[in-house]
Amino acid sequence: MRQQETVAIARMDGSAAAQVEDAFRLIYAEAFAESPYNETEDDVAAAFRRFPSQARKHTFCAALARTEDGEPVGMTYGFPLEPDTGWWDELTEPVSDDLRREDGRRTFGLMELAVRGPWRGQGIARRLHETLLDGIEADRVLLNVHPGSWAAPAAYRAWGYRKIGEARPWGTNADLHDVMLLDLR
Repeated sequence: MRQQETVAIARMDGSAAAQVEDAFRLIYAEAFAESPYNETEDDVAAAFRRFPSQARKHTFCAALARTEDGEPVGMTYGFPLEPDTGWWDELTEPVSDDLRREDGRRTFGLMELAVRGPWRGQGIARRLHETLLDGIEADRVLLNVHPGSWAAPAAYRAWGYRKIGEARPWGTNADLHDVMLLDLR
């Protein structure tokens, strides 16, 4: 762990996030190269083929943490789920129609949240999460988390999320992930 440094967190829209995509990519690549994710350069490239179209959504928002000298140390981003989202279809067991009902505002999809290794344990992930969700008008937040990463699911539970199912995101070869929901209202 790095010595306590001043870390500033900036909330941004999609246009601003697109301008610093390299910072998001750097954090993502470093954090998700670790076990249990073991993401390769090809995996990172695939994730960031989606990033420009996600960032163009008018509802996209992100938060980026940087040190005083500008080094990117953490990031998060997401957007409200559209009525035709496929997220609910990835669950291994169906959920009720009421739970899966989307209207483009009801559920904020938290796509990514990561902090680079040397800066973990300083509350940066919590601050990123709070900054991202500050001002959103959704009733709830939905995310997928790899259960093999003991720290991430534990943090989400501590922040009020509950597991509602399991999914294999991005296709049948993906590792099984916990699907977690945070009620905001």
